[in-house]
Amino acid sequence: VSTGLVLTGSAAGLLLAYYSLRAGDRVGVFGFDAQVRHYRAPQAGVRAMPGIQRACAALEYSADETNYTLGLSELGRRLRRRALVVVLTDVVDAVTAELMLENLDRLARRHVVLFVSVRDPALDAVIAAAPAAALDVHRAVVAADLVREREAVLHRLRRRGVGCLDAPPDRISAGLINRYLEIKRRERI
Repeated sequence: VSTGLVLTGSAAGLLLAYYSLRAGDRVGVFGFDAQVRHYRAPQAGVRAMPGIQRACAALEYSADETNYTLGLSELGRRLRRRALVVVLTDVVDAVTAELMLENLDRLARRHVVLFVSVRDPALDAVIAAAPAAALDVHRAVVAADLVREREAVLHRLRRRGVGCLDAPPDRISAGLINRYLEIKRRERI
């Protein structure tokens, strides 16, 4: 039996948790920002779902900068067996992304890592819109830079063997379940 870890309280993460429990996998919750905020050890069975829901609900938004070195190192220490680690987060600035990449790379040496981020459709809309004023051009350039930085981080993650799912909000849940099924079908966990 494999272990899937969900790092957020999002609907997509909860859906994956429920689906994984129904498939016989064990699911835990690990949340962190500048420090580890919550850990719920992986458990099996659909009866574990209410505890997972409570754990995810307890994860509060924080303005603290995420410390990927601390969080992912601690997660790696807590995992006793090979696991599917689902990291639900967002692509961040270049400096923070570098630390995230290093630590995800380290985690991916032992575990199957799936990096899930929600693509902002508003950025694509700003880029595609015909500019009516100079400020529109400026916004489009900034949006294009953000998208380009995001793509660079995702490309680097993929090169390091980390699975990536980058989709708009309305496609995250289905994409996450499909990736989980693909990982199971290939017997990677």
